[in-house]
Amino acid sequence: METGKNIVIVGGGFAGTTLAQALERRLPAPYRVVLISDESFTTFNPMLAEVVGASVFPEQVIVPIRQMIQHSRFIMATVEDIDYERRTIRGTTLAGTREIPFEHLIFAFGTRANLELVSGMKEHALPLKMIGDAMFIRNQVLRRLACIELESDPAIRRRLGHFIVVGGGFSGVEVAGELADYLHSVRHFYKLVRDEELAVTILHDGNRLLPEMPEALGVMTAQRMAERGIDVRLGARASRVGAQGVTLQDGEFLSGSTVICTIGTKPNPLIERLAARIALPVERGRIATQGDMSVPGFPVFWAAGDCALVHNEATDQPSPPTAQHAVAQAHQLADNLVRRLAGRQTRPFAFVAKGTMATIGHMKGVASIYGIRLTGLPAWLLWRAFYLSRIPTLGRKLRIFVEWSWSMFFPIDITHLRFTRSNEADEINGHVPPRGMPTDASARKL
Repeated sequence: METGKNIVIVGGGFAGTTLAQALERRLPAPYRVVLISDESFTTFNPMLAEVVGASVFPEQVIVPIRQMIQHSRFIMATVEDIDYERRTIRGTTLAGTREIPFEHLIFAFGTRANLELVSGMKEHALPLKMIGDAMFIRNQVLRRLACIELESDPAIRRRLGHFIVVGGGFSGVEVAGELADYLHSVRHFYKLVRDEELAVTILHDGNRLLPEMPEALGVMTAQRMAERGIDVRLGARASRVGAQGVTLQDGEFLSGSTVICTIGTKPNPLIERLAARIALPVERGRIATQGDMSVPGFPVFWAAGDCALVHNEATDQPSPPTAQHAVAQAHQLADNLVRRLAGRQTRPFAFVAKGTMATIGHMKGVASIYGIRLTGLPAWLLWRAFYLSRIPTLGRKLRIFVEWSWSMFFPIDITHLRFTRSNEADEINGHVPPRGMPTDASARKL
């Protein structure tokens, strides 16, 4: 790669892309922005639950990074190591290993799912962290329904139709609500499946759902979900996950073939390697920063977003790992970096959140914006409007708006997408059962 005064951003999420957009309009020559990400798109993770419930299509919750930046250079690569002394990054690209020089380096990547918090979760639970996770869970739901139709044992049918969600935060509530609505919408396509054979349970070890939101909205959310037949278990901690269900800490066993995990995150392995090799300051799995988001002891390192532990001067608390805070941090970091290059004093991060929003099912939501509380369809529409505002280009906004409006008046999609290639067809259609389907040594009559 050609040399230059590169301001390198590692991570293509909300923090990384927002920072690149802000910097490319303000950087003085000869500096330029280089954005590195191991994916070519940004995923709007809060909408993954709606992909599970087929409320939106997968391509509607991802945005190509190249559409989001105008003058920055984008490199699709996985960062393997950083040489602080030589000011270079070693990354694996589509064209092999490359070294990328930098003048300043900003860490802005996210976290990964931690499936080791509960025994058996890694082997038997399904995480919801990436677009591929959402599509796999949707396919799994459809496979379970198809399998119930072919099963005669009542106990097995009930186990196949029971979907257990671990975690009562934003992701857990959203996916449980979407699942319940999805099952209700598609059940009539499966003529041999009865309503009473389908169930959704949400497990939360706290005393109310959505602890990040005002208490009244958390309580109301639990009530609304219970009214729709969702079994809300508060104060319930999963101690073991198995192939046939979840064992709670009090010894109770919940029979269910599908367990979805929405709790627990772990840092990017790059953080652990740098912490061990160059003593990068890390607290609770996140890069510890100073108030202006620079990394202490490393004058050309900065961090923002989920991977960073950034103190919020406005609340005197660490910033939570939310999209709203990541975007605010990106704008402040861009200002601080420009100030640093100009020899001016940087400013500490201070941000007051405008509110919080969550969906609790198809066309249902809860929101608290500037102290005003909304529920139901108005909250859901506000949620959709916020996401639409983040979409780049007028053409893409208009297309997604039309597709969303159209889908509100037509049945939900039940397509089971396997993305099978031609050379895999023999295996799929042979004697090897698709992943997730129960097997038996003897054939049964239908």
